[in-house]
Amino acid sequence: MDNNGDIAGSCRSGTDVTRVPRTQAQHQARRDAVTVEIGYALASAVFVAAVAFGFVTGPALFLDLSSATVHTLITVGGTLAAVLFALRVATVLFRFHREASVPQPSQPGRTSPDS
Repeated sequence: MDNNGDIAGSCRSGTDVTRVPRTQAQHQARRDAVTVEIGYALASAVFVAAVAFGFVTGPALFLDLSSATVHTLITVGGTLAAVLFALRVATVLFRFHREASVPQPSQPGRTSPDS
């Protein structure tokens, strides 16, 4: 019995988690998953930013606009592209972090150990 009155090895509330040391292969697999997710986040963010920039600045290529209007479109397009790039990277990486913190079922194809 410890100082809190718990018997060693018991789980009264069921919230105690036993930590199993990770092997080197598990660490490497986790690093690889993070690397792939970062690459995906950056690549998809570049694509979203490029599409947004092209959409906003596209009229400057095809229409006869004043110099001030072209400058405004390029400024707005660049700002929008930068904001969308940052948002896309953040949402992809936050979603990955949230999904990685949810424990996976112990048996493939099952949603919980009791099913």
